[in-house]
Amino acid sequence: MSLFFYKAKNTKGQLIEGLVEAASEDIVVNLLVEKNMSIIEIRRQSAKDFSGHLLSFLNRVKIREKVIFFRQLAVMIDANLPIVKALRILIKQTRNKYFKTVISNIADEVAGGAKLSQSMALFPNVFSDFYSNIVTSGETSGRLGEIMNYLADQQEKDYDLRSKIRGAMIYPAFILFGLLAVGLIMMIFVIPQMTQLLQESGTTLPLMTRWLIGFSNFFINYGYLTAILIAVAVSGFFLVINKTVAGRRLFDLFKIKTPIIGKILTDIYIVRITRSLNTLLRGGVPTAKSLRVVRKIVGNVIYEEMLAQTIKDVDEGSSLASSLVANEYLPVLVSQMVSVGEETGQLENVLDRITDFYTREIDNSIVNLSTLIEPIIMVFLGLAVGGFVAAVIMPMWQLSAAF
Repeated sequence: MSLFFYKAKNTKGQLIEGLVEAASEDIVVNLLVEKNMSIIEIRRQSAKDFSGHLLSFLNRVKIREKVIFFRQLAVMIDANLPIVKALRILIKQTRNKYFKTVISNIADEVAGGAKLSQSMALFPNVFSDFYSNIVTSGETSGRLGEIMNYLADQQEKDYDLRSKIRGAMIYPAFILFGLLAVGLIMMIFVIPQMTQLLQESGTTLPLMTRWLIGFSNFFINYGYLTAILIAVAVSGFFLVINKTVAGRRLFDLFKIKTPIIGKILTDIYIVRITRSLNTLLRGGVPTAKSLRVVRKIVGNVIYEEMLAQTIKDVDEGSSLASSLVANEYLPVLVSQMVSVGEETGQLENVLDRITDFYTREIDNSIVNLSTLIEPIIMVFLGLAVGGFVAAVIMPMWQLSAAF
């Protein structure tokens, strides 16, 4: 997938600019033509195009902002407020300038006769196929307010899950960053002064002290070169992951195979699949189409391949459960429960239960991981500080004993 910048005019002659991810420029053209847009410019953003990537970074709409948008829009729709008027109200209440512009353009499109789902689809970097399909189903069934409320509920749960994961990682990241910063300061500024004093004394330095001095000299003499090499290595690593299918697949496989972390990530992907699929099915989106939408948002090549095979099987007439049971990266519990849901006609409720179960599993795993990480960090911190103190004190003690 590549990032494309587009500039076009809508049916009212208003200029619209944005970014969209697509496999080719032709797909972007078809997308804009379907929305009756007059194309002015389409440009692929290269890896060196800093402005394009900066624009993509700045023009972000957080999940929390989308949750509030759908929640408030649902309330106003249920109150029989016209959609255009509801959108105009939301423009005034939105703080994100880019999101405000997006809502304004959507309101103009709807006022011009377009459907809400079609207008949202003009901004795929904000509202992916997942959102536009849900809204389309709500428009078709006449349950737009209900569907939007349910969508907001599910997105809020997804937001809460991400917040818990980020919160669990803040403490160890802060400790490790602090330890690294203190270590670099000691290596660059403190150790050189101590080295000069010890060398003038003529004492034989312990092995640990010689190692410490060697590391310090390395950082002082080759620090910039090391930083450049690390930056090049990291950039190359992410380039291979982002630009090659094999690289991304290998990395995604590594993530779910990693001890402890892999279990948490697997549960996260399962929750993402079941929650999104459940939301789409409840909105009235057909199973095969729902699977295609979920495949785009799962975020892992291994599970994208699994869903691609599932889509193929379902199109050929197989049941959802019979296709899922053959996948080694999906717990048997999931396929068994899906089978029960299909047999009883309660697939949406079963998917809801699977989501709740694995959400609790993630919560428990995060708590256990946090409990495990804290003593490991303390032991590592103690060894690092103890080793540094020993390397500094031992030669000082030898020097004082000599006198």
